[in-house]
Amino acid sequence: MSTRVEYPEAMAPQLYLITPAAADPESFPALLMSVLSAAEISALLVRRGDLADAAYAALAGKIVNIGQGAGCAVLLENDTALAKKLGADGVHVTTGSKDTKAAIAALKPAAIVGAGNINSRHDAMTMGELDVDYVFFGPFHGQADATAADLAQWWAETFEIPAVFSDPAATSGLHHGAEFLALSDSIWSAPSPAAAIAAIAASFEETA
Repeated sequence: MSTRVEYPEAMAPQLYLITPAAADPESFPALLMSVLSAAEISALLVRRGDLADAAYAALAGKIVNIGQGAGCAVLLENDTALAKKLGADGVHVTTGSKDTKAAIAALKPAAIVGAGNINSRHDAMTMGELDVDYVFFGPFHGQADATAADLAQWWAETFEIPAVFSDPAATSGLHHGAEFLALSDSIWSAPSPAAAIAAIAASFEETA
């Protein structure tokens, strides 16, 4: 996942997986390994949810090892210091331009800095000007609305910095031109998360 890379319009999106909000540090790693074995995942975001600092650090430490072992770029949510400590591949920042600038200064060019919580074209362009590696449209949970879909498509058609479209309830696999499709709740709530993500990956292979 690198900045300013051109992608052919017909290329299927890469998959960006988001961990569930209440992932248990003890039981979740085994489930994650089964999912990572079922499809090729380019990036893995360790979602903080309501976890306390110690619990998040414990979870992130395990996921960094598992994800990197599976070939994923593992990102932490809004925690640059922990990302550096654990050797994660970068951070996903949702707390505005000031924190995004600080993450860029601390981590780039060696690591990835992505920008989220983008709700308008102005937000997107502001983040794009900061030399982030991707811009993220849509929620971590719940169905993405038309605004997020429109923003993702506009960005993907207009700018070279990759777009991530997050539609955690995605059953159609629509990515609105974005280079990455982020998945979360639809995967973890499925009877078989591994089968769910394998089906999405297979649908893109069929249309490629």
